[in-house]
Amino acid sequence: MLKNLSERKETWKTIFLFLALVIVLTSPFHYALVNLYPSRIYVGAIMWCPAIAAFITLKIKGRKISSLNWNWGDWKYIRWSYFIPALYGLITYILIWVLGFGHLANEESITAWGKELGLFGIGTLSPAAITILAIILLGTVEVIRASATTLGEEIGWRGFFIYELRKVLSFTGVSIFSGIIWAAWHWPLLVYYSNNVLLEFITFFIVIISMSFIMAYYTFKSNSLWPAVIFHAVSNVYIQKIMPPLTTKIEETEHWLGENGIMFAIVTSVFGIYFWRKAIKEKL
Repeated sequence: MLKNLSERKETWKTIFLFLALVIVLTSPFHYALVNLYPSRIYVGAIMWCPAIAAFITLKIKGRKISSLNWNWGDWKYIRWSYFIPALYGLITYILIWVLGFGHLANEESITAWGKELGLFGIGTLSPAAITILAIILLGTVEVIRASATTLGEEIGWRGFFIYELRKVLSFTGVSIFSGIIWAAWHWPLLVYYSNNVLLEFITFFIVIISMSFIMAYYTFKSNSLWPAVIFHAVSNVYIQKIMPPLTTKIEETEHWLGENGIMFAIVTSVFGIYFWRKAIKEKL
């Protein structure tokens, strides 16, 4: 953390320049998403706005894009960045099934999922085979595809933003501040898609801030932006594409399910607290 007052002021100017650019670049796509049509094209464009904002900020400040932590880093951080979001997604839905907020999908639902994914025509597949094959394909091919868009976010948020924040804030401050900004940046999506805006705003902020502690930990430990890219992609795939189709909803318990659900907020907050304590212990 910088001690010199003038350097700290300059860093805060850089931070607010970046955030202003993110708002300017993102706003047209947020408008299109909410007022025109919720196209994946707009979502993809939005997710690359933080990267473009970071590149412009670096250019204005006379710094090179190569100064970002592009190196792959230690493979163990890549492995953990895949395993942790897959684990908290699995724990979330196991708790949902066990506590009766949803049921494990029946044979008919899994068969419909298989048809949706195009897994028929390879012979007669059992529901178990469909599930295993779907998880393998989504957990690999879909994660790679998702990484193409999460890369845009993570170049900005974890590749640039949190390193600037680290110059003026502690690990705790970096994680909380970046988490609040990252969550608030999603607000048009929440307003458009939410059934219960207030509840889902609260749970979403808890989830995103909790994830920010974990992602900041692996970013700083690895000195690389790639663990965050993988983490973000895996989290999206497991919590949006893999676990929901394996779950049958129960009327009046929908608010416990999904990425804006209460259960996911509880589970990720536990993980976030663990990594916060771990980072403090390791003097990160």
